Amino acid sequence: MLRPARKFRRLRNSTALAAVSLGAALALTSTTAQAVTPAPRHYVALGDSYAAGAGVPGQSGGLCLRSDHNYGHLVAGALKAGTYTDVTCSAAKIKAMTQPQYDAVIRVNDPQLDSVGADTDLVTLGIGGNDLAASDLGLAELVATCVAGAVVNPLGTPCRDVYNHGYWDLGTLSWRYGNDDLAERIRTTIAPQLADTLQRIHAKAPGARVLLVGYPSVLPADGSRCVLRQPVTPGDVAYLHGVLDKLNAAMKSTAAANGATYVDTATPTLGHDVCSGDRWIEGALPGSPAVPFHPNATGEQVMAQAVLAALK
Repeated sequence: MLRPARKFRRLRNSTALAAVSLGAALALTSTTAQAVTPAPRHYVALGDSYAAGAGVPGQSGGLCLRSDHNYGHLVAGALKAGTYTDVTCSAAKIKAMTQPQYDAVIRVNDPQLDSVGADTDLVTLGIGGNDLAASDLGLAELVATCVAGAVVNPLGTPCRDVYNHGYWDLGTLSWRYGNDDLAERIRTTIAPQLADTLQRIHAKAPGARVLLVGYPSVLPADGSRCVLRQPVTPGDVAYLHGVLDKLNAAMKSTAAANGATYVDTATPTLGHDVCSGDRWIEGALPGSPAVPFHPNATGEQVMAQAVLAALK
């Protein structure tokens, strides 16, 4: 049997080795990207809190919570961009591309597309998640609904019951579902608005390479992995995992139909979700600096690596 001190040394060495391996992989990808991708003259990063790196040090941009270690900053540094403009902002919905963004009565950000011009030759756009919710709370609404529901119905699917209109059918004596509001918003609201945004970017910057960055693996497919780890029921974890899969699929097809490159960040973050023992996306109680249910510094690094790979 290993003594505690020896166990700790092995765990510490294993963790250090993992960090070194990730750093080496990022360095190799960055070097390769530089070798095949010309340095952009003007790179503009657009998007929401996942693109902003909300909560990851160091923070700037007021309530927008932009990190100087978000994936946009890392990509700009790797490519040695001539000019880098980061207008990402937490809580942004797609309408924030063309309208000012407010928090209550406080104006927190100008229309993000105002930063894209004829000289822009690289754009990353990561947005759409907050549009899953009807309210201005965005993803925070979904989190609050799911967590509150788990308190009163810990063995059921309270979150799915709200958005998928679950009800007990007396005729069949079974639980049935109606229209899925979240899937409907992806189809009728998010996808069309993303298509319009991509077309607007092309119109403002005809020569720009445009990348639509998907969402990472926030939740596992197997909800049982989250038992006693996160305050969401296993059934709702599986449901929300499916919703994010639908969102990413819609983003991928929308990018393909509108002259953009889709960046898959779900695959490289697989197994490092909020219920993992090695989290790259933090949970309700973050273990490293990040807004709950958002990527930490490692998550942003892995997303940057995915963007760089897509630029090859």
